[in-house]
Amino acid sequence: MRFDIITLFPEIFQSLQSGITGRALDQKIITLNFWNPRDFTHNIHKRVDDRPYGGGPGMVMQYQPLHDAITAAKQAHPTPAMVIYLSPQGKPLTQATVREWTKSAESADKRFILVAGRYEGIDERVLQKDIDEECSIGDYVLSGGELPAMVLIDAVTRLLPGALGDANSAVEDSFEKGLLDHPHYTRPETIDGLSIPAVLQSGDHSAISTYRYKESLGKTWQKRPDLLKRRILTGDEKHLLQMYIDEMISGSNKS
Repeated sequence: MRFDIITLFPEIFQSLQSGITGRALDQKIITLNFWNPRDFTHNIHKRVDDRPYGGGPGMVMQYQPLHDAITAAKQAHPTPAMVIYLSPQGKPLTQATVREWTKSAESADKRFILVAGRYEGIDERVLQKDIDEECSIGDYVLSGGELPAMVLIDAVTRLLPGALGDANSAVEDSFEKGLLDHPHYTRPETIDGLSIPAVLQSGDHSAISTYRYKESLGKTWQKRPDLLKRRILTGDEKHLLQMYIDEMISGSNKS
């Protein structure tokens, strides 16, 4: 998977050299290519911003350097590209969105061009002319689109074949089924007076699977009830969730 990144600060992306994305880069599962709008300016000072028409605070990234950088990124490789602008006004980045875009890119042999804006934003005509999708990682303001771009790259990379040590890891991640992940435990068995659930040591894979699904439903109900409101629970899921609630109430009464 090829990512072309339009950014004024390519050095920010060095953190992707670590962890899963770092291994994916080493193995050529993904490639990163950077395009700095300053390299496409027509002025001696390499200026890429100007005051907004109509007045107001801050500066706006100019059309010409951004448009030319995107055009150069498109022309640098024959593979068609999906151009995504990282913006708080964009479509919320969810696991479903990541999965949809990744499958679409893989099936159509597409690559991603990610546009990281700065200042108060970018000239609206860039959106009209060059952008296919706008993407937001949350309802808050950041200094630029670089961090959201890295989030998107990381999320996509996890879904690519060979990126994770265990192919099942991505399938079992939080949000893959529209639910939060179940609790995880590792050795030692008991620490600071806390023990792991006995079912996890039973060797009964069916019971373990049921336990984990129940916990996943329960944790979602506790921490992200909004996710359950978007989902129609099956009869089995309702039963497991009620078991979780009953166990929680029972535990509270004992304490």
